Amino acid sequence: MGRKEEVYVPALTDKKIPILTLDNKWHRLFNTADTTLAILKLEDRLNELLKRQGKYNTESKEIRQLKKKLMEEIVPMVDELGQNPNASLEKKIEDNKRLINECNDKLDAYKDELMDLPREIEQANYDLMLATMDACYEKLKENTIEIDEIGEWITRIRIELKKKIIRKQEKEQQNYDLYSYMHAIFGADVIDVFDMKYNPEKKHPQKSGK
Repeated sequence: MGRKEEVYVPALTDKKIPILTLDNKWHRLFNTADTTLAILKLEDRLNELLKRQGKYNTESKEIRQLKKKLMEEIVPMVDELGQNPNASLEKKIEDNKRLINECNDKLDAYKDELMDLPREIEQANYDLMLATMDACYEKLKENTIEIDEIGEWITRIRIELKKKIIRKQEKEQQNYDLYSYMHAIFGADVIDVFDMKYNPEKKHPQKSGK
């Protein structure tokens, strides 16, 4: 048992674990890229056991119905045979008895399988939960590293952005001061003289009105 499993196992003690492959919340945990090979294999194993259990339950029900039908057919045939013995009827009764015995054999075999399957399903589900916890741990760790990296990048960008904003404001103020001085000398034609793309006064309307 690995170090992480030693931590997970006590956490799972006495916990009622849902059948994971039947749980929509479990399916939403991972997208295709996040699903590990271990999870895929265990998921297939659990699904195979669940399908087998469903198959045996369905077939057992059908066999019991067939057995009931065969037994119901025997009663009137036995009565008729007592009143009118014939080989054809005896053969039909023997066929039904043989089929009933086959039904019993199949039911006994399915009963043994159905007794073992819940334990196997529980173990497969438990193993899948361990693999899920392991994948969640790795994804949480991976996400946390990326979150920290993005957080650091955002902090750097915020600082740089503040610097750029201050620098921009300083340059705008400097342009305004230069424009104001040149405007005082050349008048309104200063924009054409210096081929200016914008009028600094529009950046400082509160000052231009002074």
